[in-house]
Amino acid sequence: MWSWFKAIDRLLRGELTRLPVLSAGKFEIPLFGFTVVIILLGGIYGVCMGVFALTPGGSGHRMQMLAAAIKTPALFLLTLVVTFPSLYVFNALVGSRLLLPSVLRLLIASLAVMLAILASMGTVVAFFSFTTTSYPFMLLLNVVVFAVAGVLGLSFLLQTLHRLTAAQTLADAQIVTPADTSATAPSTEGAGPLQSPPAQLPSPQVKVVFRIWIIVFGLVGAQMAWVLRPFIGNPALPFTWFRPPSSNFFEAVVHAAQHLFMPG
Repeated sequence: MWSWFKAIDRLLRGELTRLPVLSAGKFEIPLFGFTVVIILLGGIYGVCMGVFALTPGGSGHRMQMLAAAIKTPALFLLTLVVTFPSLYVFNALVGSRLLLPSVLRLLIASLAVMLAILASMGTVVAFFSFTTTSYPFMLLLNVVVFAVAGVLGLSFLLQTLHRLTAAQTLADAQIVTPADTSATAPSTEGAGPLQSPPAQLPSPQVKVVFRIWIIVFGLVGAQMAWVLRPFIGNPALPFTWFRPPSSNFFEAVVHAAQHLFMPG
C-alpha cells in the first residue's frame, strides 16, 4: 500500500505526466491501488467534516462521522460512474486515440488529485469545526473546499490530456521523420502536473469539448452530493443516513448563504 501512496506523490509532483513518460500515448497508473487510496483519503476528509457533529454547534450524533467517511469517497466514485461514458464518447468525437482503459486511468488519477487536496484540507475543516457553532458557515466552507479540489483536479485532467496529445504529436513526428529530434523535443523535466506542456496543444474544438464535459462533471458532482446528504449533520434535524428528495444543491447553498450573511 505504501507504494500506492508513493505513486500518488509522484503524480502530484508531475513525474507521471511528463512527455517522455506519455510518449507511448498511454497513461499508466496502478488502477486498483489508486482506487483504494481514493477511498482512504476520502474517508479521512469525511471524518474531519463529520467532526462538526460532535461540537456544541453540531447535531451530537457520532454516527455522522462514519456516514461522512463513507459518503465522501462514494460521492466521487459515483460521479465518475455517471459521467465516464460521456467523457469516453467526447474523447472519441475529438479524434483522440486514447483507449477505454487509458481514459479510465486518467479519470481515476484526477480523482486521486482531488481527494489528496481534500485530505490535506481536512485539518483546516476540523479546526473551524471546533472554533465555530455556525452550521451555515461550515456548510459553505465545505462547499468551497470541495470546489477548490474539484477545480484543481479537473485542471489536472485537462493538462494531462494536453500532454498526451503533445506526446502523440511528437511520436508521430518521429515516425514520419525518424531523424534525431532530441534537439527540438520539448522538455518537461521538473514541470508540475498543472503546467501546460511546451508543445502543440489540442485544437480549440478539443478544448471546448472537454471543458463542456468538465462542467457536466461539476454539475453531476454537486447534485450527487445533494442526493447523498447529510455530510455534516444539521443540528436542527435528527441523524439519518439519507434525507428524502427535495429542492437541489444550488438552492440549498443559496439558503445557507442567506442564513449566514442575512440572519433573521
